[in-house]
Order: sequence, then C-alpha cells, then structure tokens
Amino acid sequence: MRDKKESWADLLTFSLKTLLIYFSLQTVVVITHEFAHSTAAWLLGKTATPFTVVWGNPITILGWDEGVPYDQLFPGGGNLAESIIGGIPLFVHAVFVALALYLLVRRLPAWRKMTFYAVYLFAVVNLTELVAYILMRPWAGSGDTGRFNEGLQISPWPLFVVGSTFLVFAFAVLVSKVLPKLDHALGMSNRRHWIVVCFTAFVMFLWGSGFRIMLLYPDRQWKWGLIGIVGFFAWILAASFRVSRAPHS
Repeated sequence: MRDKKESWADLLTFSLKTLLIYFSLQTVVVITHEFAHSTAAWLLGKTATPFTVVWGNPITILGWDEGVPYDQLFPGGGNLAESIIGGIPLFVHAVFVALALYLLVRRLPAWRKMTFYAVYLFAVVNLTELVAYILMRPWAGSGDTGRFNEGLQISPWPLFVVGSTFLVFAFAVLVSKVLPKLDHALGMSNRRHWIVVCFTAFVMFLWGSGFRIMLLYPDRQWKWGLIGIVGFFAWILAASFRVSRAPHS
C-alpha cells in the first residue's frame, strides 16, 4: 500500500463522509432493532400495535426502548414468545451481517467506491450491536440476551458460544477478505486505511458497546465493557499484521 499524498482537507472530507454515512446507518439499524421487537410482539398478539417504540438519541443510542412490557406479559419466564420477541433483533443483525459480507466479498463490478464503503459500514453497525449483546451482555438478566434465555429457560452459554463463533468468523472475513478490497476502493491510501481501521475499532468495540456497558450497567456487569478495550487494540493489531504481510505496491 502506497502512502498516497492527500491534503488534510481531503482527509477531513473523507472523515466527515465516514461519520455521516455511519451515523445515518446507525439510526436506521437502531430503529429496525426496536421495531423488530415491537412488531414481533404485535404479530404474536402480545401488544395492540407495533408502534410502541420509545425513541431515543440516534447518535449516542441512548433512550431507545421497544416499549414491550415483558414483566407484565411474562411474569414467570419459560414462554417461547418472550424468547422470540427479545431475541429477534439479534437474528436480524446476524442476517444483515451475513448479507453485507456476502456482497462485500463478491464486490459487484458496477458498484461505486462509496457504495462499497457504505455496505462495509453497514456491516460494522450491525456487528457493533452483536458485540454489545453477545460479548458484553451474555449473562444479563434483562435485555435481548436475557429475554431470549429466560424465554427458553436455557443457560446463557449456547447463545454466547454460537454468537461468539459467528462474530469471530465475521471479524476474520472483514480483516482478511474485505479490508483489502476496501483499500483498493479507497485508492490504496495508507492514511485512509488507518482512518477506517481506527474508526471501525472505536465504534465497534467502544462507542456502540464498551462505553455503553461501562457507563450504564450497575454492579459487576460494567466490567464486561472492558472487553471493548481489548477488542479495540486487537482489531488494530490484526489490521497491522495483515498490512505487514501484504505485498507492497
């Protein structure tokens, strides 16, 4: 990869485009997440309308809620409907990630460069949600993972193991298959490469997951957010290792 000469204005413009695309996609994904809950509850006859969603901040992702009264509907646990309503967004995110990775690996010839980048960021947004729930809230008594496990009355381990395996696979595909294509799409710019790598690590392991867990969850649960710090540096190291082994242009 060559150290392509770019002005600070060009890099700033690219960074601003990254922020605009990412947070626009994040808003869409968060809305989809909450409406997946509320729509599932409505389709299963547990609520009178799918429009129970409580809207929050689209940037910080704080204040959002599906508005489903789980404790009132499922006071005793062991109800399949609770598992479906609570866990359906995790399935949706996994499907979105799989679809995005499939498209990114194929990289259709007619795609514009920024379209490819937008699909990459779409994958990152959905992976961020899965990191927050699967890696950092696997044993939470409430939330998506807690409702899923409580509804099925199962140990948190199956969801944690299956979800973590999926995440490791997705991370491996992104680093080994997608980032090289993205580098080409972005003009083999070393500076843009590291903007993307550091931004991805920050939003996926800290902004959308680690910081949220450490700041919002009580008692010992906040410590799960420390995984985000490890993930942040691990992602950067993995990207560095790939670059060091890649043939020089």
